[in-house]
Parts: sequence; C-alpha cells; structure tokens
Amino acid sequence: MGSRLKQNPERTFYWFFEATCPVARDKDPGVLFQFPEDFSDEESCQTSPRFCFPYDIQRARERVAVQHFTFVLTDLEGCQRFGFCRLANNTNTCLCILSYLPWFEVFYKLLNNLADFLTKGQTRETTALLAALYQQPLPPAAGSVTLQMVPYFIAPDPGSLPSIPENRNLTELIVAVDVGNLLQLYASMLFERRILIFSSKLSTLTACVHALSALLYPLYWQHIFIPVLPPHLLDYCCAPMPYLIGVHTSLSEKVRSRGLEEVVILNVDTNTLETPFEDLKRIPSDVMSGLKACLKRQAVSPGCGVSRAFLKAQALLFGGYRDALRGQEDGEMWFSEEIFQDHKSASMKQFLQSAIHLQSFKQFIDGRLDILNEDKVPDDLFEEEI
Repeated sequence: MGSRLKQNPERTFYWFFEATCPVARDKDPGVLFQFPEDFSDEESCQTSPRFCFPYDIQRARERVAVQHFTFVLTDLEGCQRFGFCRLANNTNTCLCILSYLPWFEVFYKLLNNLADFLTKGQTRETTALLAALYQQPLPPAAGSVTLQMVPYFIAPDPGSLPSIPENRNLTELIVAVDVGNLLQLYASMLFERRILIFSSKLSTLTACVHALSALLYPLYWQHIFIPVLPPHLLDYCCAPMPYLIGVHTSLSEKVRSRGLEEVVILNVDTNTLETPFEDLKRIPSDVMSGLKACLKRQAVSPGCGVSRAFLKAQALLFGGYRDALRGQEDGEMWFSEEIFQDHKSASMKQFLQSAIHLQSFKQFIDGRLDILNEDKVPDDLFEEEI
C-alpha cells in the first residue's frame, strides 16, 4: 500500500540506550547504558546516537527541561524504524528507544518511567522493565499491554484517524501552524516538493513533520523523510529529489548558506512560509475552500475533525480512481489513466493530469490493484469516505 511501516515486527522494541551529549562538534555522543547489553547491530550503534543531539551543540541552549522527539531511520527493506527520544537539559543526556512501531505517546510515556528509574540510580528496575517489554508479545491492534512495573498502556489503533488531543503530533501541528500555511504545505506535499521545516523546539519540530506526512492518507510520502536532521547530514538539504526534512533553528544559517533552490520553507517559531510555487492554485478551488472552511471551524476542537477534513479532501481529489478500474479477459484488474483524467471540471482535469505522475499516487494505485487482484476488497477509512 506504499506505507513504510514494517508489517508484523518481531518485538516491541529493538534497542534502548542512554547517550551523552558530545563535548565538541566533531565528536560523537557516548553511550552510558544500553539494553540488551549484547545489542550489536553495527549500523544502528553508529547512527542512532548521532540523531539524539540534532542541533548545533555550541550554539543551542535548550530552555526546555525535557523534550520528546522522534527521528526515523530506513532499514534495508525500506521500512521505517523510529527512534523515540527524551532529551533532558539538566543531565545533558538523551534516552532513546528504537522500534518499528509508530507508538509515539506510548514510548514517550515509557521513556519518562525509565528516566525516573535512571535518575534514582535504579539500574536493576530499569533492566527489569526493559526485559519485560522486550519479551512482551505484540498486542493485537489497539490491544492493551500490561506490565507489572508501570500502568498498562494501550497500543494505538492503526485503523483510526488521528485525533486531538490524543495524537500529540497532530495537536502540536495544529497549535503551531495557521490554516493558511497548513493548506500551502498540504499542496506542496501533494506536488512532491522539497520541503524544509525549521523550529527551535525539537518536540514541536518532529511532531509537525510526522503529522504533516500523515495528512496525505491514504497516500504516503515516498521520498526522503527526515523528521530531524543531525548536523553531519546537512547536505541532504541540497538533494535534487523531493524531501520532507525537519531542521533545528540553530542549524538554519548553515542550511540556508548552501544556496537552496526551489525549496518550500516553514519556520514554525514565526509561523512564516516561503515558497516559489503556486501549488495552492493548482488544486481545484472548491476542494480547497471546503477544506479551509472545515479547518477554521474545527481549529483545535477535540476529536478527529481535522483528520476527517483532510481525508474528505483526499477523497474528492483521488476517489475517482474507482471509476478508472478495468478488468481484463483473464479477470485481472488494471487502472486506466485516460479514464481517470477524463473529468467534467477543467480545474480537476488539470490536477488529475499532474496527479498520475506523482510517486505517492502510483504507489496508492499499485496497492489497490494488488488487493483487488488477490480477490479482496479494499476496506479502510478512505473507501468509507468515498
């Protein structure tokens, strides 16, 4: 279906470690503690700690006592592995859990519990809690996990829409970015631009990047995706292909000095957006005005109204794919681009002519055809919305 999530991972998490802030820009973080002790995935061991301090350590002075943020690594199979982090200002250390599960709220809560143990020097309790979770079978979708040492937590339901305030990422995005800029970013993602997000708060930065990518559902961002970029990888901002990248503001001057061209830039701190494109005008105005009205009405209202508004827009833009499905004599389904583009509205027709070339849309169609050609029926929130 184009999603980068790993299907049926074997464990709840793979590695936990406590990293110390590097003493200089050219030094790597140290690892004070890890579980399991014999964890030996060389690439993870080298790469992950460097994502734990993704700012200019000689310039940034974090005013926030504790920040939770999440980086993403892509494995050899193209699946996303999440690094859930808890950065503590007073100790200059970062706790990190590597997992294939996008359980943001669950792991942030767990990191707080682990931090309590480590602060009190309770290494035995830390190890016992990690061992219990490491051996814990994965719960069924939206099932609850009970661990004796911490209150039980509930695995998020992958089949439900993100809601406010339960979904921390979406909540931070809606609070930080106004409706006008949100619509611009949505349009830029649909047209697969190079997009940079700047923020001085790591928690807000990665929340916004993760939440933005989720707005594309049932499409999935297929290009470079780095919710927070560490200093040693700044050259990614010069990549010629589409990207969605978050950068701490302490590194913004270095990034901008690289002579960026045709890049959409959002500064979350000032809620200002720079774009050389007119992507908003290329999306049918009735779809965008409906979405805008819906978002202004919802604002930060509790519930899944914001997610539902974007889902409705996606259904209006791409729901016509069903009418373009055709069957061959042998029963195999195929997708007719010609029929899909043949729309009464001139503005919609123009949009669909661009849409068929988008990587995210191609992946979406391939995924639907795979389901149909296995004699199954696509059954998700998008199909319900159509």
